[in-house]
Amino acid sequence: MATQNYTWINKYEVAKLLNIHWKTAGGWRLSGEVGWIEGIHYQRVGRQFLYNKELLEDWIAHRNDPDGHLAAIEAYQATLKSNQPKRRRAS
Repeated sequence: MATQNYTWINKYEVAKLLNIHWKTAGGWRLSGEVGWIEGIHYQRVGRQFLYNKELLEDWIAHRNDPDGHLAAIEAYQATLKSNQPKRRRAS
């Protein structure tokens, strides 16, 4: 399986990427109206939120095709350490 590096960006970079005001991104996140999932599309780090740039780019590309975006979400989840097979110790 090919690995992909995911970039986490702040609210100002999200605003530039999506061509919106930075407060709009926070409103979308809070309302849930765009379907962003915490831990997938964004995560809280301390007092700020960081957004997954690659998944947001894919979200833009698949605005009218949720199943297409679901494939990108599944690919991201497959890269998470918590989803990797456990290594067994040799006895």
